[in-house]
Amino acid sequence: MTRIVSFVVIVLLIAVGFAWLADRPGVLSLEWQGQLIQMSMMVAASMVAALIAAIMILWWMISTLWNSPHAARRYFRARKRDRGYQALSTGLIAAGAGNALLARKMTARTQGLLSADQEPLIHLLEAQADLIEGKYDAARRKFEAMANDPETRELGLRGLYIEARRQGAHEAALQYAEDAAKNAPYLPWAAQATLESKCRSGEWDDAIRLLDQQKAAHVIERGEAERLKAVLLTAKAEEKFEIDPKGARDDAKSALKLSKALVPAALVAAKSYLREDNLRKAAAILEPVWKAEPHPQIAELYVRARSGDTAIDRLKRAERLESLKPNNIESLFAVAQAALAAQDFDKARAKAQAAARIAPRESVFLLLADIEEAETGDQGRVRHWMAQALRAPRDPAWVADGIVSEKWHPVSPVSGRLDAFEWKAPFGQLEGPVEDVSVDSALASLPDVAQPEIRERIIEIPVPAKAESKPHVETKVEPKAETRTTVHPVVETTKPKVQSGEPTKVTPSAKAEEVVPFFGGAPDDPGVKKAEGAPLAEPAKPVTPVTQTSKAAAPKTTVIEKSGEAVPFFGGLPDDPGVKKSSAPADEKNRLNLF
Repeated sequence: MTRIVSFVVIVLLIAVGFAWLADRPGVLSLEWQGQLIQMSMMVAASMVAALIAAIMILWWMISTLWNSPHAARRYFRARKRDRGYQALSTGLIAAGAGNALLARKMTARTQGLLSADQEPLIHLLEAQADLIEGKYDAARRKFEAMANDPETRELGLRGLYIEARRQGAHEAALQYAEDAAKNAPYLPWAAQATLESKCRSGEWDDAIRLLDQQKAAHVIERGEAERLKAVLLTAKAEEKFEIDPKGARDDAKSALKLSKALVPAALVAAKSYLREDNLRKAAAILEPVWKAEPHPQIAELYVRARSGDTAIDRLKRAERLESLKPNNIESLFAVAQAALAAQDFDKARAKAQAAARIAPRESVFLLLADIEEAETGDQGRVRHWMAQALRAPRDPAWVADGIVSEKWHPVSPVSGRLDAFEWKAPFGQLEGPVEDVSVDSALASLPDVAQPEIRERIIEIPVPAKAESKPHVETKVEPKAETRTTVHPVVETTKPKVQSGEPTKVTPSAKAEEVVPFFGGAPDDPGVKKAEGAPLAEPAKPVTPVTQTSKAAAPKTTVIEKSGEAVPFFGGLPDDPGVKKSSAPADEKNRLNLF
């Protein structure tokens, strides 16, 4: 463009000059060796211009003839170089495509057209051809030769690093990356590999220094660099929290300045203040992070900041979090948990249902099941909410490279990537629940609270007939000893008369220390009270009475069993489920235990 403008300007100046001469006519006289030559100014100017042009043309012809051998050599050299670069380009494309035959052919052609000292890419083409053909040792030797050349050092180290990673030699790969990062920290692959290595070994200070070098070299953007530095500071704070809480707190606060919503850094700083019993500063750390990023771990630490607080105090602190971040599932869930601990079931249920409407997930329905268990104890309602939890999406957790962890880690245990863990729902399931979970439909299908059941069962009890022979046992019979005391519901039973065999109706009484005699028992029956013994002071536990029965058909009596409790009866079999065996100590075997 500059040459075109210069040419136009020169032409314009010449035209202006000739126009100026044409407007001013005159005669030019020249006398030379007795000859007088006269001509006009326009002719004289034209002759001068023609002479200059002739001289320039003559000079160009002479210089062209003089430089023609060199120009010919340069032409053929350029043509050869172009053919060499064309072959090199074709060879690299073939190597990238995996065409070993064409790559090797182009390598030989390139070596014939170009010099390896003139073009270092020939070594790269040879190494790539060796890799395609499986000649890994030859390729490694070529990469080592390139690493020794200052011009191709970075390219050689890159090739050695990739080959070491491919063969599983991670220590060697790390060494190559460190060598490259030492001289060229602006290389992203070298800096990233070295940074991950420092993080895996816990060398946080070296990792922070390397990250600062990358930031200064503009390898990574400023926002990403600040985030990664905050993660490194948090990891450093967690490591020295037990031995140096104050130093850990300073690092955590520096991390929060770089990343205001970094939850692990806020937790470390708040725990450090709580160790000093400084609840106010701990709350000042947690509350801004809660506003930016509500997290259940922050809620748990905030609510349980003081171990001596009552359940009501913890409920108030949970409500404080809800006021900072209203209509949020984490806020509602924290209040519901605190209300359940405080036995405020109405508030706990209301907050849990509100949280379920915002985001129905597993923990919310399990909390509703806990509320039902604590308040009503109705297993039907508890199982209903647990069934909803089975179909609901999973709760968020710390996830990185397919690994789900309850605790945050700065580095992924799988890939070694820094800042890999994210708080999100695990993706080990489908995008949504298997079935749609609707809180309203779940509430509509919630069973009513079950009332206590009163079961009645008719039991026919064979009553033994009059014994053939009276046992030789002396018993003390009170005239009004037809009453007994029981903790079971009122039961009317029939007791046979000893003398006549006619049934006598026995009704419960308030006398607790009177003993109902058992007639017809065996002499060693534990249900027989001897005459010389004192009356029972309190009702004893039931035992199975042993009786003597006659060969005649025994009459039957009826016992009503209520509320699912087995009522003992006379004449029952020893293994009858209606008879409750005695657990009285050995010194009370002589007592008559009915209930």
